Amino acid sequence: MAQALRPNTAGSLFATDGKPHPLQDSLLAVTLVLGLTAFVTAMFHSLHLLSSWTGLVGILTGAYGQFVSETTRERFGLILGLGASAVGFFLGMAHGGLFGGVFG
Repeated sequence: MAQALRPNTAGSLFATDGKPHPLQDSLLAVTLVLGLTAFVTAMFHSLHLLSSWTGLVGILTGAYGQFVSETTRERFGLILGLGASAVGFFLGMAHGGLFGGVFG
């Protein structure tokens, strides 16, 4: 039963294999920040440019992060960021889109 109480000495908060993953952790952080920004700004009709662009970039970084992720913890955080980015992107598109009101 002693093996169940081993301390986690991994170099990364999200790495469960004991190895550091700086690229994956950076993509995770960027995706979460973009997703939160897109989600919060999508609640305001006048911020549709910010929510749609941050949502789109968050979807792209999250998709690449899923492609290169190595642990389940990383994938879990990326899915949360991707979901928030997608909601922000779609609501931003519904409120005016990527270029709504800029060219005309």
